[in-house]
Amino acid sequence: MTRYVPLDARGWRLSMGLRPLDLDHWLEFDEHYHDELAQKAELLEGHYDVVVATEPAGDAASAELLEEVRAFLARHHPELPTTVDPNEHPLVAASRLVQEDLCVMINDDGWRLRAACVCFPSRWELATKIGTTLEEIHAPVPHYDEALAGPTRGVFDRLRPERSFWRLNWTLLDSPALHQPRAARAAPSGALEDWYFRVERQTLRRLPATGAVVFTIRTYVTSAAELAGAEREFVPALLHAMESAPTDTQAYKGWTGVATRLRAALLAQ
Repeated sequence: MTRYVPLDARGWRLSMGLRPLDLDHWLEFDEHYHDELAQKAELLEGHYDVVVATEPAGDAASAELLEEVRAFLARHHPELPTTVDPNEHPLVAASRLVQEDLCVMINDDGWRLRAACVCFPSRWELATKIGTTLEEIHAPVPHYDEALAGPTRGVFDRLRPERSFWRLNWTLLDSPALHQPRAARAAPSGALEDWYFRVERQTLRRLPATGAVVFTIRTYVTSAAELAGAEREFVPALLHAMESAPTDTQAYKGWTGVATRLRAALLAQ
């Protein structure tokens, strides 16, 4: 079960929600470690061009990131392996060591995605994002431009190696799969058993040597029915969040009509 349930009692809010990151807790590991690394290995073997995208501008930062990951493991998880294939791109080698997806942003004419290994996307395609700016990456997100583009760019500009951040992002999806690069499908019925609460723990940190910003994404997926059984306030908070989201946000996330059907199914029970 996810350790995070970031539902706001006030309803839907589009915000960065940044919190200071203790670098001793930069990366997270749990009982799914071996299974998720096996999934990554399978995706890298069969769908490399789907889950990996790199440009030469990101190579130096990728090499620095690999060393940061290995140093973190040696310091905090010495029981885990740190051996890598020296012939593999350093970002891919780093990704094979951790459960997180890894992205490298470089600032030239704006913050651009120059290298990434994203095995567990939440319905977006990496190939369409490589080389694009923060604003272009988030262009499909309703209200991002007016509400978050400026603050997000400002955070990236002001990041320092000793001052990092983390945040949580959530959605409700109709599949428990971690690897979901395709757009939302037609929503299933209203039963809680048809839905999965997906949380992304995202971190932002500046690499000291190259000055690149590393964006990590750790994904947790839990059955909505399981969460409802464990936390009495989960369903009311979830329904309130979805119903209070703007119409275009509901459409973007594939939630249109979902709260209504869930509410009707629960009343029927």
